[in-house]
Amino acid sequence: MADPSSYRPKPGQIPDSPGVYKFRDEHRRVIYVGKAKSLRQRLANYFQDLAHLHPRTRTMVTTAASVEWTVVSTEVEALQLEYTWIKEYDPRFNVKYRDDKSYPYLAVTMNEEFPRVQVMRGQKRKGVRYFGPYGHAWAIRDTVDLLLRVFPVRTCSAGVFKNAARTGRPCLLGYIGKCSAPCVGRIPPEEHKELAEEFCDFMAGRTGTYLRRLEKRMTEAAEEMEYERAARLRDDIEALKKAMEKSAVVLTDATDADLIAVAEDELEAAVQIFHVRGGRVRGQRGWVTDKVEEITTGALVEHALQQLYGEETGDAVPKEVLVPALPEPIEPVQDWLTDRRGANVSLRIPQRGDKKALMETVQRNAQQALALHKTKRASDLTTRSRALEEIAEALGLDSAPLRVECYDISHLQGEDVVASMVVFEDGLQRKSEYRRFQIKGFEGQDDVRSMHEVVTRRFRRYLADKEKTGEWADGESLTDDDGRPKRFAYPPQLVVVDGGQPQVAAAKKALDELGIDDIAVCGLAKRLEEVWLPDEDDPVVLPRTSEGLYLLQRVRDEAHRFAITYQRTKRTRRLRASPLDDVAGLGETRKQALIKHFGSVKKLRSATIDQIQEVPGIGRKTAETIAVALAQAAPAAPAVNTATGEIMEEEEPVTTTGSPGEPVSAGPPHERRGQET
Repeated sequence: MADPSSYRPKPGQIPDSPGVYKFRDEHRRVIYVGKAKSLRQRLANYFQDLAHLHPRTRTMVTTAASVEWTVVSTEVEALQLEYTWIKEYDPRFNVKYRDDKSYPYLAVTMNEEFPRVQVMRGQKRKGVRYFGPYGHAWAIRDTVDLLLRVFPVRTCSAGVFKNAARTGRPCLLGYIGKCSAPCVGRIPPEEHKELAEEFCDFMAGRTGTYLRRLEKRMTEAAEEMEYERAARLRDDIEALKKAMEKSAVVLTDATDADLIAVAEDELEAAVQIFHVRGGRVRGQRGWVTDKVEEITTGALVEHALQQLYGEETGDAVPKEVLVPALPEPIEPVQDWLTDRRGANVSLRIPQRGDKKALMETVQRNAQQALALHKTKRASDLTTRSRALEEIAEALGLDSAPLRVECYDISHLQGEDVVASMVVFEDGLQRKSEYRRFQIKGFEGQDDVRSMHEVVTRRFRRYLADKEKTGEWADGESLTDDDGRPKRFAYPPQLVVVDGGQPQVAAAKKALDELGIDDIAVCGLAKRLEEVWLPDEDDPVVLPRTSEGLYLLQRVRDEAHRFAITYQRTKRTRRLRASPLDDVAGLGETRKQALIKHFGSVKKLRSATIDQIQEVPGIGRKTAETIAVALAQAAPAAPAVNTATGEIMEEEEPVTTTGSPGEPVSAGPPHERRGQET
């Protein structure tokens, strides 16, 4: 680990002008590239006290062994040079988007004598017109098959083309009218190229003019009683309209625009791009990246723009780019895009109307892409094994923690304090063994004390089960007679708590008091994603690309989700409690029958015993008990729907609720498995 002061330049050596800088390690490899409006001010930020730097920045400057810079005349030049260097050096600490697949494009080889329409992947080539990218190759082929009827452009390979020219016989498409057969001279090169230009114009979104021209020619043919030609033109128009229907209109003003959305968490970010041409979505693509540097959403957008348009010119850069957040500053990026296009480019955040609605759709796609990426990453056996090994190495464990339990505390301003316990085995969720706790030892808000209580209760149960059965012999079942696992039978190899030093100390103290010394404890602090160990003054900082950190984060986030879901449910039940809940022997079915008969608890309270007896299933003794209970209970304050603020005058029984104020079903099976203790 290098000391940044050993290679810090003197302030007078660094120019106060725009430029691009590179950090290199001891082997002269470039590990980070950045740009700045003022090199002097930007580089000074890297050489302050290490304690004040973000952990990711601190790791970068201590890995580096030297820094160098290049002065440029404008911020636009700095942006272009930064992109060039990132692509050339592939620095480990820079954000780099990676495609999750190689997207197919519809390509027209306008650089050939007889242009060819084909599906292409990979690096773009000069002189080739590209449309897309598309999600699936079959989507391109379906569209091309419809358009070849109107634009019979060559689609065959060079070998097929030469063989047809040698034999004087075209391929099947030439016989059925879906190729103009330039290979056998049915059309001269100039006309075939013009046909390819018309195909490109149609794919670029200039559809209205061409359709109107075809309709006019169809009408003229009909007036001249050339009905066969008119019928062919009619079928051509229908084919074009059908091809257009495959990409529905999303922007009614026929705008050419790219919409970029970003979904992110502390470790990763996903970018989705919709390419809209002529008001229709013509292509879609997405990237995922590890956030290996401290970065804002605006900076993520800037990196996406660099990757998207770094090698594009002309119409490939649309006149409008819609983003969720603007780079800071915006002017150099906008000027750079304008320079790439050769005309003004508008870079902005959509505020209303169709564009804002479409941006929300793109945002949902980005969120789904991030979730899918995480699911794929979590389900990979090799990745899970590496994550567990990294955790074991970082925490100094003898072996990989195959069973991990995580605890989290949740409350609302000190009320309804609850806790959750989630279980991961071999890096995967075991939802059947999730547990929920109510804090019973004290009133009020104290996360540290709550953590101590929960860990104590969980492992006291574990010791009780262990004492009841004796030391478990090899092969002895840890399940009940019905086949379900005993509630706290399995001990974890690692306990994770959501929090820093205080929470870790509380959990460790609980285990020590119970005499348990073979279970490791750590905490994950959310703000900086630091891993805290008992009796350690400094945290363990795992690399941002570490699979071990990613797994710990998933475990912590799942515990937080499970705890807050239970806390909200408990709070909602309290807000919607009914005096009928205190009537002994009155089940849910008869409570619902009473409310259905009288309409509300208020009306039931004013009813006589005889009137209560009229409800099916309610005898006189039960009716008297209900009347006494309602008379003793003070009229409750009106229930309030916490989601809307609405005062609900009539109370109705609710068995289980989800979000506050919103009755829902009992929830999915995996939520019901978490037993309350």
